[in-house]
Amino acid sequence: MTKKSQLKKIKLGKKGKQTKWAPIWAVLRKYGKGKRVHPSAMTRNRRSWRRTKLKISPRKIRRSHFG
Repeated sequence: MTKKSQLKKIKLGKKGKQTKWAPIWAVLRKYGKGKRVHPSAMTRNRRSWRRTKLKISPRKIRRSHFG
């Protein structure tokens, strides 16, 4: 695996983790049992594949001919 593709995979993995909601136990611990809060309220970075892009450049494809 090349260095460039490895960096891209690391970036994608990191951004994938940031989109997840907080676990239920963390929400209960922060807000308490009586407060009904959605787990996404604790997540700082909200991303969607529709709304925001990662701005990771696509891999370069070698030209097959110079015609």
